[in-house]
Amino acid sequence: MKKTLILLLALLLTGCGTAAVTMVSGSPPPQTAAAGAVSAESLQYAVETSLLSDEARAEDGTLLASYSFELPHLTVLHADGTPVTAAETAAEHHALAVSDAFNQKFGKWAAAEEFPDFSRSAAEDLTLSRESGTLWRPYTLELDCSVYQTDCLISVSGSYLSDTGGAHPNTWQLGWNFDLETGRFFDPDLLAGSMDLQASISEELLRQARLPREDGTIPAAQYWEDYEAILSNWSSYTVIFDEAGMAVIFSPYELAPYSEGPQVFRLSYDWLAPHLGNHGRSVLGISEK
Repeated sequence: MKKTLILLLALLLTGCGTAAVTMVSGSPPPQTAAAGAVSAESLQYAVETSLLSDEARAEDGTLLASYSFELPHLTVLHADGTPVTAAETAAEHHALAVSDAFNQKFGKWAAAEEFPDFSRSAAEDLTLSRESGTLWRPYTLELDCSVYQTDCLISVSGSYLSDTGGAHPNTWQLGWNFDLETGRFFDPDLLAGSMDLQASISEELLRQARLPREDGTIPAAQYWEDYEAILSNWSSYTVIFDEAGMAVIFSPYELAPYSEGPQVFRLSYDWLAPHLGNHGRSVLGISEK
C-alpha cells in the first residue's frame, strides 16, 4: 500500500478519442515585422482535449489496471485555420514557444510513464486477492479536464480519480492557470496588486465557511479543527477561473471528511477587481474602474 501511495503522489505531482476545439485569439506582444509577414494578431490558439487510454492484463486475460486521461493540447493556427508547424517570423516563434510551454505541463500525463509500476502493484494485489478468496477489482486511474479560455487566459480544471480497491476511490481536484501573454503558468496570488489579495481572500473564505446554508447548517462545523489555517493558505490548493470568476477548491480530506465531498468557494470578478494589479486585471479581462 505504501508503494501505491508513493506512485499516486508521483502521478499527481507530474501533471495533469473525441476532440473539442475552441478558438482563442492570440495575444502575445506585437512584433515588428516586414510587410507581408505574419503578425501576432493574425495567429490564433486552438485548445483541444483528447482522450488517452490504456490497460494492462494478467497472462490469463484478467484486467489488472486501466487509465483514461482527458488532456488539453494547445495548437497555434494561422488566420485561415491551418496549423503553424514552423517559425518563420518572430510572432510565430513566440506563439509556438507559448504552446510548447503549455503542452509540456501535461506531457507526463500523456506518456503515463508510471503506469507499468501501477500495473505491477495491481498484479501483486490480484495474487493476494486470489489467495484470500476476496473479490477482485481492477485498479483505475481517470483524469477529466475542462477548459476555460479568453484572449489572455487558459484555465484548466481537472478531476483526478484513483481506485486501487479500497473502500472508495480517492479523488483530487486539480487546476492549472496559464497566461497566454507571458507563456507561463501562474499562481493566483501573483495577480495581486499588493499583499492585500492573500489576506482579503482568506477573510472572504472564512466568511463563506461560517455562512449558514439554506438548510441552516454551517459548513465550518464539518471542517477540520484547523480549518482557519487551511483557508488562509488557499493559494496552495486548487484555484481555477471560469465565466463567473475564481473558484478555490479543496479536495476531499483537505478541509473536511471524504463524505463532505469537495469544498468550493467562489469569488466574482467584481469582488476580485479591487485587489488585483494591472497585470492581474489584464490577464482576467477586467476593466479598471
